[in-house]
Amino acid sequence: MSLTSDPPLHPPARTAVAEEQSAVDAYAALKVVPVRHPWRWVAVAATVVLLAQFLNGLITNPGWEWDVFARFVTTETILHAVWVTLQLTFYGTVVGFALGIVLAFMRLSASPFLRAVSYAYIWAFRSIPLIVQLLFWFNLAYLYKELEFGIPFGPGFVSFDTMNLVGAMSAAVLGLALHQAAYAAEIVRGGVLAVDSGQLEAAAALGIPRLRQLRRIVLPQAMRSILPNAANEIISLFKGTSIVSVMAIGELFYQVQVVYGRNGRVVPLLMVATVWYILLTTVLSVLQHYVERHYAKGAVR
Repeated sequence: MSLTSDPPLHPPARTAVAEEQSAVDAYAALKVVPVRHPWRWVAVAATVVLLAQFLNGLITNPGWEWDVFARFVTTETILHAVWVTLQLTFYGTVVGFALGIVLAFMRLSASPFLRAVSYAYIWAFRSIPLIVQLLFWFNLAYLYKELEFGIPFGPGFVSFDTMNLVGAMSAAVLGLALHQAAYAAEIVRGGVLAVDSGQLEAAAALGIPRLRQLRRIVLPQAMRSILPNAANEIISLFKGTSIVSVMAIGELFYQVQVVYGRNGRVVPLLMVATVWYILLTTVLSVLQHYVERHYAKGAVR
């Protein structure tokens, strides 16, 4: 009888740990070659060169007259003009978006009359150029000497002199706000339509009042869609306030025109306006970022 046994016909099965270690060793033996992006670096180099040339021109070209720019950028006249520009932007935004929200929900209502009124308003104020609207409101006293309230087609009980009722600043705010409301209405309507209708159905099933549904459920979710476009409209309105210069209102662009009309330093005074527009637009963009981050809580990206 032999003291030795025959060798096994099959080798023992490899354990899971051994297989995993083998896979790790095989992966470590691979040579990883990063993807090359030569044209990306060419574009970066070209951009850096162009930017350097532009900055060099800004610094060395005497035509920019930076000494004149430094003298006027923080003068009392310019700072007051910036304040007027901010006032026009604030009032136009608040009144415009308040009216825009009403128009948006009128457009979304089940009433054909409310939908028709909202659509007609949006159609009219988006069709007429802003400068034409401003000039109409500015010349309201030419069209109507006074406004009367009373019986339709009958005697009036209360009247107002339009010459004293609508001044240049009031006409500017009115024109900007009414024009802004038409665009704000479509922005808000698009944001509300982006909210899943199941949210309203669930809220109605829980017996939540309609107004609370809009305030606590619909609008907080719609804000994620509304904010980017709304911020873009506000920034456009801020820069668009320069159009009220046709009404001789002392906002930033008009005041800059007055100053360079006196001293002939067109380029440095235009740079004064440009720098203020860039600075304040940057502030608005930073505020937009934080407001968007607040309403993005709970959203997954």
